[in-house]
Amino acid sequence: MLKVCIFGGGAIGGYIAAHLARAGQCEVSVVARGATLAALRTKGLRVHTPAGVVAARVNAVADARELGVQDYVFITLKAHQLDAALDDIAALMDEHTTVLPPTTGIPYYFFHGLSPEGHLGGAAQLSEIDPGGRQWRTLPPAQVLGCVHWIGAHVIEPGVIAQDGDKAGCPIGELDGSASERVTRLTSLLSESGIASKTSSDIRSAIWTKFVNSLCWNPVALLTQATLGEMRDAPGVVPLVRTMMQEADALAQRLGIKPGPEPERRIATTLSAPHHKMSMLQDFEAGRPLELGPLVRSLRAVARLAGSSASTLDTVLALASLRAQACVHHRNEEFAL
Repeated sequence: MLKVCIFGGGAIGGYIAAHLARAGQCEVSVVARGATLAALRTKGLRVHTPAGVVAARVNAVADARELGVQDYVFITLKAHQLDAALDDIAALMDEHTTVLPPTTGIPYYFFHGLSPEGHLGGAAQLSEIDPGGRQWRTLPPAQVLGCVHWIGAHVIEPGVIAQDGDKAGCPIGELDGSASERVTRLTSLLSESGIASKTSSDIRSAIWTKFVNSLCWNPVALLTQATLGEMRDAPGVVPLVRTMMQEADALAQRLGIKPGPEPERRIATTLSAPHHKMSMLQDFEAGRPLELGPLVRSLRAVARLAGSSASTLDTVLALASLRAQACVHHRNEEFAL
């Protein structure tokens, strides 16, 4: 039986793990910490979806070395947590392991394997995202599948997750667009478990679309502290997001990357979950570190390669960064008192 490890037991990791474990078509393990680890060991996972509750037991560990080599490793950490976890993730891998890193920002492998006639003239390592190439060496791009988590979800309590909105899916793809055995096998596992999945022939476009969604909605959610429905109903917010998306997509076109559906369609899809709070706002309210850094570095990397800029995005990200810093300073003062 295939071995699948979910590295990170939060909303997305728990959602995927519960579905796969309930289906029983693979051996599912979760690497987790603290209260989440304790909950998974004692009560298992419960995911509230529009179709009902998905409940399952999983093998939960704190030390990845207990699990041995896996066939697939979903890294469902935040992008800024990846570097610190690389040694633990490496313990799950050999040369046959397939790994699916986070794609909130532009991932380190994004331009790997582009043809010489492409805009970049071959594979490109992104120093802004992976300084020193540690991710590249530990998680070789040849062992990577691109995966986009179109799953709106939040943690109610450790081990208990709620899906936001009616739709959830995970397109997965090879960087070269091929329908390989490893990608078709994984998409089948996910689909049979109840998570809509398909093999993408252009996973870079799918990753770009998700990156831009996070790049635009997350900082605005942080600044407004509003749900998607509240942002939808507030004058001027959706037009601002639209302008940000257009700026980002202009960079993609300069790099020869297909930016995906038109902004209006992507905006409508996001707003279909009006009660959802973007993940960055959830982290902000919980006092957790934010993924602003990976988004800012990703934008800088693609702007450098494109030889262009995005003034509205730069402005909104600067304001969001200041908001986050002010909050950290305020919380530190409270702790000192």
